[in-house]
Amino acid sequence: MYLILIAWIYVTLMMAVAEAAAPGGTLAGGAITLVFYGLLPAALIGYILGTPARKRARRARDEAASREDALTAGSANEPDAGGHAAAGAETRGIAPVGEEAGRIGDRAPPL
Repeated sequence: MYLILIAWIYVTLMMAVAEAAAPGGTLAGGAITLVFYGLLPAALIGYILGTPARKRARRARDEAASREDALTAGSANEPDAGGHAAAGAETRGIAPVGEEAGRIGDRAPPL
């Protein structure tokens, strides 16, 4: 694809030089020839022919992002990322350091 575009631009550049160097030609005519016969059509054809490559790149980028999202969804860094309900409170837990009694439901401290 790029070889054809480069060849097209080369041919239109030579046409522009021939137009500017002709006895009745002008530099403005050569510039107009280069732009309207060379650069604009080459840009349009390059854009149209590059569409499949852009689609493939976009699809690969989206798939990589979805794979990354799937990997981070189960990460331990995010609390409750599984979407399950939180577990119920335990009736008897381990007492904090220095507090062995005094909670509601426990025995009274010894005298």
